[in-house]
Amino acid sequence: MELANRTVVQNFILLGFEVGQQKRVLLLIFFSILYALTLAENGAIITLLFLDAHLAQQPMYILLSNFSWLEMCYVSATVPRMLFDLASPGGSISFSDCFLQFYIFFSLGSTECFFLSAMAFDRYVAICHPLRYPQIMSPKACSVLVSACWLLGFLWYPILVFLISSLSFCGRNVIDHFMCDPWPILSLACPPLGIIPLLCKVLMNILFLGNVLLVVLSYGIVIFTLMKSSSRSSHRKTFSTVSLHIIVVTLFYGTVGAMYLIPGGENQTEIMKRVTVIYTAITPFLNPMIYCLRNDQVKEALGRLLRRLERLLISKVTVP
Repeated sequence: MELANRTVVQNFILLGFEVGQQKRVLLLIFFSILYALTLAENGAIITLLFLDAHLAQQPMYILLSNFSWLEMCYVSATVPRMLFDLASPGGSISFSDCFLQFYIFFSLGSTECFFLSAMAFDRYVAICHPLRYPQIMSPKACSVLVSACWLLGFLWYPILVFLISSLSFCGRNVIDHFMCDPWPILSLACPPLGIIPLLCKVLMNILFLGNVLLVVLSYGIVIFTLMKSSSRSSHRKTFSTVSLHIIVVTLFYGTVGAMYLIPGGENQTEIMKRVTVIYTAITPFLNPMIYCLRNDQVKEALGRLLRRLERLLISKVTVP
């Protein structure tokens, strides 16, 4: 009887931001501009690194170009749907599309965790073991590292997504969020939920804490090495660059940690939405600027590209 009375949920309604019409329009304009700039920034980095033969062969920039592509995919997993809901509030998303977004977004987020660890490891080897850097971060090793980041990221959540999608839902289909997040979805499922919430927390904690430990350890050793160096003036710029990388890591892990690891965080829906906006829309916009802000090699590559374009334009103008 209990099973017979349960309603099969075929779609969900994303509640989104509960604001007035005027604020909704402002949010729509703001996030549209932010999304366009994010795609443009990361696309420009990929294009620049692809066209510059010198940078395209260096492990750091291979990782950075993959990271930029990841950011473009990551922001595209949620922001277009968020813009659609801001333009047409109250729209529904099908059951399958909701769980597809859940899987893609969290797989890309997991991949970002692994890439941040890989980039931290790359800086550790470059600064602490410069003579062994070409051997440790050889082209083959770099390719394996990049492939492992993508593969591990997309293999981390499929079982969890399948288990949550297999739950029974009790007819309620309004998700109090602007994306298909596991905690709001689980709140709509019929009890008993079994070990699924525990499994969800365990997977998130292992992923989060494991990568945070690797990042903290790598940058900790780097900072210690720079501080004890006798030629501090020569390492001042390196320390400044590393500190910018640490800002990227702190922005991402700080917001994700506040979201999923602080007890009771999942019940504070409005705070949850605001924090989610930071790591889904704002950090992908800031990361390209932070990584390239003090990077002389990227600036030089940009200068070379602009000079090539200038010579090309001049040659076309002067040709009769």
